[in-house]
Order: sequence, then structure tokens, then C-alpha cells
Amino acid sequence: MRLLPYSFLLFLLALVSCDQQNEENHSLSKEESGISESEAAPRELTAGFKDYWYSGLAEISSYDLKQDRYGELRDGTAVLIFVTEPFDVQDQVKADQSAPSNRSVLKLNATRDFITGIYPYKIMSSTFLPLDRQENALKVATSIQEWCGHSYMQLNHKADHYNVQLYSYFQSEGTKEFQVPAVLLENQIPNQLRLNPAEMPVGKIQMIPSTEYLRLSHDETKALPATATLKQEAATYHYEISYESGRTVSYVTDKQFPYQIRSWKEEFPSRGSIATVTATLKKTLRTAYWNQNSTKYAVLRDSLAL
Repeated sequence: MRLLPYSFLLFLLALVSCDQQNEENHSLSKEESGISESEAAPRELTAGFKDYWYSGLAEISSYDLKQDRYGELRDGTAVLIFVTEPFDVQDQVKADQSAPSNRSVLKLNATRDFITGIYPYKIMSSTFLPLDRQENALKVATSIQEWCGHSYMQLNHKADHYNVQLYSYFQSEGTKEFQVPAVLLENQIPNQLRLNPAEMPVGKIQMIPSTEYLRLSHDETKALPATATLKQEAATYHYEISYESGRTVSYVTDKQFPYQIRSWKEEFPSRGSIATVTATLKKTLRTAYWNQNSTKYAVLRDSLAL
């Protein structure tokens, strides 16, 4: 048997090494972009869902808020703004341009405003739930402003985990970047309820508490064991999450599409007692609010009792 020249063997080895290196670089590029092939099942969106949510309108709902803070119950206002939009999965932002890689999401912008003594609190979170596949939220971003300072927290879905960024005026928190498992996020519960409460996960689950709660309580961001239950009543669904830590979160929705959220409630141990947060629906308006920033549209706030 004739042996191949040594120089030719070196050439073949170099080719194989280059091919392996290109594969590794390609895989790394996909991972860095945040794009990966998902094994999640497709979402089956009904014709009614598409007619309602792809009509070019947002749904805005105002709520009477009772928010526990510093051991006292504060009166305030909460607003939930639901809207569909294209999401750029690479940059993890709303897509300004059409692209095959864009994904349709149901976005929730949720705000809370209340006063503690002399100074106000303003809280806002944005949650992006994909509508093409049955996956967890792609992104959650939350900011809290009050006279002592402000904080910001963001979770970005990447493969089997979330990349978390935290910026806070508290020295104990400061600036941090870390990862948590890509389990169910409490922030995405309102989005999922709007798809179909009957399909919510029940039983033993792992869940990361809401970013609003984590920032107000300064608790560690991590997945916690919990139990989820769903009850049906004559005209409503009642969905509840009970954490082993003693905290509970519940939502009441209409039983019929579009499954509007009628109210929600939180209860958690605080300062030696059980603190509560409740929100009860006041008004709802469907409108393209992003085109209504002229002063002539200020009257629409009356339609929301704001």
C-alpha cells in the first residue's frame, strides 16, 4: 500500500481544522444573536384572536390600585396596555423594519402610580410574549422611579436561560449582570391569560417572581417552586400562583374572549404581617394611542378615568 506524502497529510489536516473552526464560529454567531431553533409547539391563534389583536389598535385598561408600601396601603392607578408588534429577536427590540427573522409578540406595558407620604412612585414594565410558538417571554424590562432614586431591570431570553441586567441606586445592588433559568416568568402571566386562560399551566411549577415585586422587595432573582391553580366560575376564570415562600398572586379574567383581566391581587409576608396589592378594572379603550399625542386627544384620558 502506497503511503501519502507527509506534506499532503498536513494539508488535509489543515482543511479539517478550518472546517471545524468555521462550524464553531457559525454556532457561536447564532448563540450571540439569540436566534436558535425552537422545539416549542406552534401557537394556534384563532380567527377571533387575529381579528381583535391584529386590527392596528391597542387595548388600554385602567385600574384602581391599592398598593402596600412601607407597611401602609396606598391608593393609586394601574394601567395595562396590550398591543401586538413585530419583535427583532437579534437586537431584542421592537422591529422598525420588516425581516424574515422578526417574530410577532403580544406586548404588555404595565404601569403603577401611587404616593408614599410626600413623594411619588412610578413603575413601568414591558413584557414581550411570542405569538408564533408556545415559549416563555422573550424579554421583560422594568423601571422604578421615586424621589430616593431609580432602578432598572431587564431579562433577555437566550437558549435555556435569561440574561439579567440590574441597575440600582442601592449600594447593595448596584450594577449586576447574571443569568437565571428560562422558566416561566410571573410577568408574562397577564399576556398568556389573554390567549386563553384554560390553557394556563397548573400544578407544581418553577416561576421567577415579577420584576416589580423583586425590585420593591430587593429579593434575589431566582426560580422558585410554586403551585398554580385554575378555577372556573359562571362568568370568570380565577388563576392563582402560590409560592412556597408564602406569597400568592391571582388574576380574574372574563370567561369569554378576549379574556379581559378584571382584577388581580398579591399577598406576601412583610413587616410581620401579610401585605396586599389589589387592582380592579375601571375603564377600557381600544385605540391607536401612538398617533394621539396632540393636545386634542387629551379628552381620551377621561374615557379611561385617568
